[in-house]
Amino acid sequence: MNIGIVCYPTYGGSGVVATELGKALALRGHKVHFITYKQPARLDFFTGNTFYHEVYVSNYPLFDFPPYETALTSHLVDVVKFEKLDLLHVHYAIPHASAAILAKNILALDGINIPVITTLHGTDITLVGKDPSFGPVVCYSINMSDGVTTVSQSLKDDTISNFKVSRHIEVIPNFIDLERFSKKDHDHFKKAIAPNGEKLLVHTSNFRKVKRIDDAIKVFAEVYKKIPSKLLLVGDGPERLNIEMLCRELDLYHAVTFLGKQNQVQEILSVCDLFLMPSETESFGLAALEAMACELPVISSNAGGIPELNVDGETGFLCNVGDVATMAEKAIYLLEDEIRLAQFKENAKKRAELFDINQIVPLYEKFYEKVLANQPKAISQ
Repeated sequence: MNIGIVCYPTYGGSGVVATELGKALALRGHKVHFITYKQPARLDFFTGNTFYHEVYVSNYPLFDFPPYETALTSHLVDVVKFEKLDLLHVHYAIPHASAAILAKNILALDGINIPVITTLHGTDITLVGKDPSFGPVVCYSINMSDGVTTVSQSLKDDTISNFKVSRHIEVIPNFIDLERFSKKDHDHFKKAIAPNGEKLLVHTSNFRKVKRIDDAIKVFAEVYKKIPSKLLLVGDGPERLNIEMLCRELDLYHAVTFLGKQNQVQEILSVCDLFLMPSETESFGLAALEAMACELPVISSNAGGIPELNVDGETGFLCNVGDVATMAEKAIYLLEDEIRLAQFKENAKKRAELFDINQIVPLYEKFYEKVLANQPKAISQ
């Protein structure tokens, strides 16, 4: 197949999933065209089957805000026409799905039918989609797509409850490349960070409020009182300054290391002992899956799709959002007993193996084939 993938090029979950999916599809023999405004962060190699089309947005004095959706639509029309794509797979509802639907309508005027598959990732439904100024466009884009997928059953349920959806929604979970995300021997790195054998806790995110990083700091504060430990924070974003100030207020700054954005996050995960995910909402919890693949138990909230990944009492623990006391209690429970911790680490690894990229990517291929096979019927409607 000749596939166009539209995504955000950032470190966020939807962009990571879209890029890793495209890379895997290319390795399986498909031609994959990434279409976005910047080379995706995880697009770290090219093959004869991968292509990148940058969307340029012109700045005109008339516009206070550059019209990215319009530029994306026009670029999609151009790429579909001249690369003869079989389908467009867009990740995140707006502006990607809405731009793709408009491009589909424009191409239809030239007798070109391009199926559009939309994958919903979370905040496009739970946050952005609930905004009255975006809701109707999100709903329209979902219903006019030729195929719709979500990354968890929880997100599917949220989509159906928030919008009048007339399309079938297929649940295809997020996945992990176990060749990349697995525990590596980096003892030299661990000794540099924890020279006295301290336990290492870690949190990775885009540092938005919804990630509740302040809760991760408060959990660590309680752990630190009982167990020699350090906290590694991977990522960056709008909450960075607030979190730095909180660390100073709690006199933890010497025990918390801000590592910023990292391309090789698996190397950091490999030397850690426990992963913290206290999020207010998560459609799936991709960062937790990456941690579990590197043999890290997860202390998380029970929000959204996280319970579909993190098994309470087996791969970690699920706690109510904001319940810092219980999260800290469970973290200490794991870290204070080496045998118990080792068992949870093994359980986490086995759970992650169920989401192996080689198991999940074929589900997307089958869905593509199903959508393509149904095109004559869809046109007649």
